[in-house]
Amino acid sequence: MDLSFVPAQLVSGLTTAMTLFVTASGLSLIFGVMGILNFAHGSLFMLGAFLLASLARLLGASGIGFVAALFIASVAVGVIGAALERWLISRLYGKEELFQLLFTYSLVLVLADCVRMVWGVNQQSVMRPAMLSGSFELAGATLSHYNLLLIGVGFTIVLGLWFLLHRTRIGELIRAASQDREMLLMLGKNVRWIQTGVFALGAFLAGLSGALMAPLVSVVPGMDSEIIIVLFIIVVIGGLGSLAGTLVGSLVYGVAYSFTVYFFPQLALFVVAALMVITLTLRPQGLLGRRIG
Repeated sequence: MDLSFVPAQLVSGLTTAMTLFVTASGLSLIFGVMGILNFAHGSLFMLGAFLLASLARLLGASGIGFVAALFIASVAVGVIGAALERWLISRLYGKEELFQLLFTYSLVLVLADCVRMVWGVNQQSVMRPAMLSGSFELAGATLSHYNLLLIGVGFTIVLGLWFLLHRTRIGELIRAASQDREMLLMLGKNVRWIQTGVFALGAFLAGLSGALMAPLVSVVPGMDSEIIIVLFIIVVIGGLGSLAGTLVGSLVYGVAYSFTVYFFPQLALFVVAALMVITLTLRPQGLLGRRIG
């Protein structure tokens, strides 16, 4: 049996998984700490992609220009996320999940109209930096330099979030806020700023992922609806609120999607959705539960 396709599909699946983890980790982090089902997380991903497209044209497509555009776009989305949390999302604390979904879905509609007003309805094109346009062979698979960057960023985010949550004072406060917010208030800690910071971090990760994906996908209004479906599949499989579960869910999704596309491309979304249904049936809390970390 010819198995020469396996390395290429594994590399493709890993690239998809690590890129999606960057976005899904923000969604899972927000839910784990704040208990908010943020349906507008895909809109923040879209904003990152559109901002990168505009900034790349302004700053140039060279390596330095692209890195600067990537950083500015991600930080800008993080700032937008902080503003949304302070003025709007904070009103959702303690509300039931249905109200959260309806409220955040209204944000999806508002942000979608804002994107159309600023950028129009035409597709935005983003070129990869020349320094990342090449490729090389790895274990029989062709891996582009840009895909290697995506994998590297994904693993960096994994290690960075683990270090933040388990090796820093801020991480201790975040985990405490996810488990007993009232006790943290009694100890005199400013839980409101912790929540704002967590939401801003989640928004930053969504913007970073959207900006990184901009050269690989169609940057058009409506891309937020596509990505949010994928994100919910990932966090449901792994366990909503668990970063370790989000990583596992991303890997399951990426590898399953990659191999299904190779054999039965028309069934790719059906297969990963079926995995979500099976997970919900056998383990409703997801593979690794829902506790943060």
